[in-house]
Amino acid sequence: MIAAVSSSPGSSSTSSGSSQDPTLGSLGSLMAERRRLLNLGYRMLGSVQDAEDVVQETYARWYALSEEAQRAIDVPMAWLTRVASRICLDQLGSARARRERYTGEWLPEPVRHGAGWASTGGGAGADDPADRITLDESVSMGMLVLLDSMTPAERVAFVLHDVFGLPFTEIAETVGRTPAACRQLASSARRRLAHRPPGSGTAAEHGRVVSAFRDACETGDLDALVALLDPAVESRSDGGGKVRAALRPVVGRDKVARLFLGLMRREPDMELVEDDVNGTPGVAVRIAGTTFAVLAVGVGGAGLITDLWLVVNPDKLGAWNGYGDRET
Repeated sequence: MIAAVSSSPGSSSTSSGSSQDPTLGSLGSLMAERRRLLNLGYRMLGSVQDAEDVVQETYARWYALSEEAQRAIDVPMAWLTRVASRICLDQLGSARARRERYTGEWLPEPVRHGAGWASTGGGAGADDPADRITLDESVSMGMLVLLDSMTPAERVAFVLHDVFGLPFTEIAETVGRTPAACRQLASSARRRLAHRPPGSGTAAEHGRVVSAFRDACETGDLDALVALLDPAVESRSDGGGKVRAALRPVVGRDKVARLFLGLMRREPDMELVEDDVNGTPGVAVRIAGTTFAVLAVGVGGAGLITDLWLVVNPDKLGAWNGYGDRET
């Protein structure tokens, strides 16, 4: 879990004092915070590429400042966080219009090695620690899908406070609202999340379900596959109009089971490889060593699969094929 990115809760990002460490604005010290900003941007936007663009723009704005203006900033990381969050807020607004033109379902870009996207360190906590959620949970595919259902302001307030531990006084400066209004935004976001089904107990239990799912698909065992699925299971696919994919959710254990067994029959050379997908066990789907799909799996408290998120849009799979690898 990461807490507030500033040196102390509520500390201002600007000051006219002369106690600033002269190395704070150096290239090395600021670039060391790049991974934290990428983590922030990915949770805000659900896209690694968009997060990288946000970080690049944030640093460009920092180095566009005069040396005098840089020296007046007491906590550069707090300044960078605020600027990055504002850029994300703007992008979230325009993303809604783009999603209306998107072909089929839009899903977040899956990331490998989820632990690298969760371990960012941090300082002191924020004003409502009981509301905190872990970075591991916040990077899961299920959480990112739910975050995408929020309004831009709700998402920014929730991510900054409940995930990254910033106090509402600082968030208010980012979203241009009062601290009380930001508290209400975060509360509204939590209400949206309150209806999500409880997850599986442990990563080991989740992994066992994923292994059984893979075995059932590879052996073509319809009964075994159906037994692993929740009666109301939903499968969503993201092809982005680039490759063939279901344009609408497939709902129900029988339909979902037949969908995946049908995929296996159509592609006899397809290999299902268990892999870390957004910090939880999932499946990389490969043919001749090339990953052409990534499957994130949601497992409910009863040990049954409740959600399957299949990303086949090649634009979102670069890092899974050894190109477009990105530092986290």
